[in-house]
Amino acid sequence: MYTEQPILTTSIKAAADLSTSKNLLIGFDGKLCVADAKPLGVLAANTDFDELAPVHTNGIVLVKSGAAFAVGDHLKCDSAGKVIKWATSGAYVGYALDAASGADELIRVLLSD
Repeated sequence: MYTEQPILTTSIKAAADLSTSKNLLIGFDGKLCVADAKPLGVLAANTDFDELAPVHTNGIVLVKSGAAFAVGDHLKCDSAGKVIKWATSGAYVGYALDAASGADELIRVLLSD
């Protein structure tokens, strides 16, 4: 089982129902991060609308994959708040510390600015 080493966790008011969104990327607006956008961080716990959501903003965190990628790949956000391989556009989130063979795998990501 993979472990997390979050360095900084903050909170943001959930502007959407995040009750099934743990380990997905969250935007600065309190909703799931949209494709190619820079996220605030990764949701640390399922959170109901209008509640304070804990968000890991720095460190090594567990995130759901949106597609296959390799260890060391630069990652970005897809349209579902999951990480996919960064190519040449979009804000980059960090580096893959584990490979993903497809969508919905829980992998470690080293978050980067």
